[in-house]
Amino acid sequence: MGTWDTGHFDNDTAADFSGDVDELPPGERPGLIREQFLAVLDEGEEYLDSDLAVTAVAAAALVAAQCPGGDPVATPYGPDEPLPTLPLDLRPLAIRALDRILGPDSELAELWEESEDAGPWREGVRRLREILAAADQGCAIVER
Repeated sequence: MGTWDTGHFDNDTAADFSGDVDELPPGERPGLIREQFLAVLDEGEEYLDSDLAVTAVAAAALVAAQCPGGDPVATPYGPDEPLPTLPLDLRPLAIRALDRILGPDSELAELWEESEDAGPWREGVRRLREILAAADQGCAIVER
């Protein structure tokens, strides 16, 4: 994996994922995003491959961008085409995927821990999780 910075799209695999998102019709983009989270979660307790993790982090950034307080994806490596409003049920999936990525047996987390940029990368992923969790909690309160 070619990585040039700590951003969610600052690697070859995430940039390729952005291209995949752009190539789909708008109505199919949420499904591709969902697939990234499910791929991570389907690994269960197995060692999590970094490529699966990288695309799930990028997908989580797309979901978080639509949450209150979320940061827009303003990198040239993110999707060029606008996303439709994403289903709210992607938020808890993204949270669970990020927890798995930050946890033990995650190749991506291990690779970053070997880097001097581990702190900024981990903080960026934690920020995504916080935004998603706050938005998901807000939805749960509204739906009651």
